Amino acid sequence: MFKFLPNVLLKQLYTRNSLRNTPGGFSFSLKNRLSEARFTGLERARIDGLDYPADAFVLETDAGQVTAVADISAQQPLAFPLRRSVRVRATAQPLKPGRHTLEITLNTQPFGTITLTVEDELQPDGPTTPKSEQPAIPRDNANDYSPEAIGNRQQFLREFTQAQPQHLTQYSFDPAVMQGKCENFVGVAQVPIGLAGPLRINGEHAQGDFLIPMATTEGTLVASYNRGMKLINASGGVLCTVQDEAMQRAPVFQFADARQARDFVRWIEAHQPELTREAESTSRFAKLRYVDAYLNGRFAFLRFGYYTGDAAGQNMVSKATLAACTYILEAFSTETNSQIEHFFLESNMATDKKPSQINVLNTRGKRVTAEVTIPRELLIRELQVEPEQLVRHARIGDVGAQLAGTNNNGLHSVNGLAALFIATGQDVACLAESSAAITYSEILPNGDLYGSVTLPSLIVGTVGGGTSLPTQRECLELMDCYGDGKANKLAEIMAGVVVAGELSLAAAISSLDWVSSHDATRG
Repeated sequence: MFKFLPNVLLKQLYTRNSLRNTPGGFSFSLKNRLSEARFTGLERARIDGLDYPADAFVLETDAGQVTAVADISAQQPLAFPLRRSVRVRATAQPLKPGRHTLEITLNTQPFGTITLTVEDELQPDGPTTPKSEQPAIPRDNANDYSPEAIGNRQQFLREFTQAQPQHLTQYSFDPAVMQGKCENFVGVAQVPIGLAGPLRINGEHAQGDFLIPMATTEGTLVASYNRGMKLINASGGVLCTVQDEAMQRAPVFQFADARQARDFVRWIEAHQPELTREAESTSRFAKLRYVDAYLNGRFAFLRFGYYTGDAAGQNMVSKATLAACTYILEAFSTETNSQIEHFFLESNMATDKKPSQINVLNTRGKRVTAEVTIPRELLIRELQVEPEQLVRHARIGDVGAQLAGTNNNGLHSVNGLAALFIATGQDVACLAESSAAITYSEILPNGDLYGSVTLPSLIVGTVGGGTSLPTQRECLELMDCYGDGKANKLAEIMAGVVVAGELSLAAAISSLDWVSSHDATRG
């Protein structure tokens, strides 16, 4: 991974405005914003053209560990974890006020030998951080999920707010599992979970009857979905099909003019194998499917699309695309003598956690369709509504959705999805994309009702993220959807649940039973 690390990326290792004099010399800070790494030695340190020996430096980690640079080697490396910082302290003459040029050549694993060249302004003497008028939330840089660290934050919460929470701070699991999932952890939100179903799924990955855990505080929601599931089961179940899958990251490159941007895209098209090699070197799961290009003026937008296995995959594709872009930044300029003026890893064209037409057309996450055929007499008997009423309401709803400019011509796909996302540890913000739905219905020649819902951008995973948290894992295990090889199964189940909710609410609206159902439940 990261065979190429151009200076535009290496500069991100340096913490701006960290250069300052100390009683014995000077210091500056580095932060790992790239990938897990280890220092294996200092090859050269040059400041304003003056070389400094390795034995002039020590490294101090976030946890307070101090290591002499001269003691670091390939046999005795110093860990440099992702998102962690080290303070580099030099024993030397203090630096003069003003701007200074730092050129640091480091031996690392896995990046190899890298040279970081930056300019920074010497900061005035005094505290390393500005004095804040507000007290800071307590943190422990060594272990922020220890009972002591959490207890300190809980006490800070009580003192700052003068509140005495009794439920917020109670939880039943080891808080160490929150590492990488929640910062400044103090407790949990207990969301009620109701059971709906069983729901009969006739999928390629999900086959059989499934109980559905739904986390919600909306009265009638579980009951409404349960009503739709009962009707689906009596009709033989719901046919679910995963039709496509992809996860995107969309970097942008700026050039001097539109012609250079056009030529860049042609270069990209000719180097697909190299981009695939670099991107896929970062993960055994990420598989690059395509790189689409979009030109606008002097900007070239690239949209990398991947398979990501059973993970939702946003972080995976960010890492893979960064590796591909490091190759682009190095190789394009070398091969063409053209310069990329600016580069950003994300251009907003992946539309991460935003609804968009490009996702509806091209798939983000899973594209999954659920289909049902409901016998006419069964529909009338169970939901007190005729197929003609449902279809008429659906056609009028299409007009209303178009006028409103929604990403959905159905009724409430997000209700069931949100309840399942919370219960199973999905990224709830991804409901912005996942709630997009395309519904279709018609009356068959025999009078039965056919209906389908397509979710073109359902972003779910069964590994990684919040899926491993204890309660969320248990909810996934209720549906046999935890772990490797289960993401498509979960997607099929979620699509089936959406259909159940659409049928139930459509019937309630068409039969004028909607408001009374809510009122009856709320007593």
